[in-house]
Amino acid sequence: MSDPSEVTLGAQVARFAVDAARHGIPDDVAASARQRVLDVLGLCVAAHRLETSAAIVDHVLDQGGHAQATIVGVRDRVTAAQAALANGVLAHSLDYDDTHLPSVLHPSASVVPAALAAAEHTGADGALTVRAVAVGLEVAVRLGMAGYDAELGNSVFFEHGQHATSITGAMGSAVAASLLYGADEKGVLDALGVTASMASGIIEANRTGGTVKRLHCGLAAQSGVTAAQLVRRGFTGPPTVLEGRFGFFEAWLHGRFRPEAVTEGLGKEWSVPGIFFKPYPANHFTHTSIDAGLALRARGIRPDDVASIRIGAPTAVIRTIGQPLETKRTPQTGYQAQFSGPYAVVAGLLGGGGLGLGLDDFTDALAQDPVRRALMATVDVVPDPRCDAIYPHQFPAVVTLRTTSGEVVVEEVLTNRGGPERPLTDDELACKFRDNVAGRVGTADADAVRHDVLALDALPRVDDVLRRLAPPAEPAAASPASPTPHPTEEESA
Repeated sequence: MSDPSEVTLGAQVARFAVDAARHGIPDDVAASARQRVLDVLGLCVAAHRLETSAAIVDHVLDQGGHAQATIVGVRDRVTAAQAALANGVLAHSLDYDDTHLPSVLHPSASVVPAALAAAEHTGADGALTVRAVAVGLEVAVRLGMAGYDAELGNSVFFEHGQHATSITGAMGSAVAASLLYGADEKGVLDALGVTASMASGIIEANRTGGTVKRLHCGLAAQSGVTAAQLVRRGFTGPPTVLEGRFGFFEAWLHGRFRPEAVTEGLGKEWSVPGIFFKPYPANHFTHTSIDAGLALRARGIRPDDVASIRIGAPTAVIRTIGQPLETKRTPQTGYQAQFSGPYAVVAGLLGGGGLGLGLDDFTDALAQDPVRRALMATVDVVPDPRCDAIYPHQFPAVVTLRTTSGEVVVEEVLTNRGGPERPLTDDELACKFRDNVAGRVGTADADAVRHDVLALDALPRVDDVLRRLAPPAEPAAASPASPTPHPTEEESA
């Protein structure tokens, strides 16, 4: 009897992963993976402005342990698993990380932190790191797409209230980390089997508040790194971890999944280059409403002109950006504003920074600004049949504004900026990175990081890149009991 692990879905994933790590990946896939590393590093730096970021950094530093890997923006090194946790939290906390459609996953915020932590721990070179990132992203996306129901037009994970980002992100993180720890096909399969018992996440906080969602990608990255390490020490997982009677897809999707999404074209057709970058630091469902607001502003509409605004959106997204409507019209914090359709269109109408709107446009003060509150009170969020027909391949919006003089102005935004149909240029991605690190990383170091990451394949190690994003060491205070010695001629040369 043949070994069942030779024919399982997990075994096919493991074979693909090891083959890509050993023999390379297409140039466009590698280029996309490098861009996503740069994007995540910028997000991690920018997220240090948040109280929850300070909390996770303090928590991780308090755990102690061997100095194996770097928390982005922190000088002290921590264990690889703890670095993955902290960086995953940082990467996802601003809701500025990339999105795959139609799975509605944010894969880079877990996979990149896991890969960087494992790469630092093992001293892996940049070429293997890029391959591991790309493979981890591909696995996360394919597992997410296995749970996409075309007839329903939505992810079954999402319908169940599950955060597919952290669930499949943990699995992708495990594959990426395993490759960097030198695993063979059995090791990658075992890591998937172990991680499946660690992957989780629910999305109720999207609706009614709470910051727990910021933890999700960190916990996913930590799970992937930990699983890879445990497998190195002898732990194993079931070969039928994905499709088994009590496996991953049964547990999460009650057996309602598409196995062909995992294996069809695996290794030949890559999803990675098609993952959408985010131009705005808000829930991706709100982006076309932001675009519509910006377009209305460009047409000369001013706040005093507004009598009412109606956002036509896909029915499935309204529970995230439009319900409960009174809550969405009155966000209490910048974080809640990131999930508010009314805030999005109003912020666009008022204009902002970055690539149209930036991080400074989502603050607690602006969420409670009386002018914005007055405008948000006029906004309704309703289902739109045209948007339903397009979702979830895009997150469209049809915004109808009625002026105080009775004029009706309509802005239709049917495709998302940052995706394959409206891609961000290299200059725009560089602008996003510079904005994210401004005030925390010097211009020279920021430019050096950007250069090195976009040439990551050629670097012997990743450590130096991450160190450039850390704050400078504070000079040690001179001891008053010991006068400073005069330098010798050699020391002062």
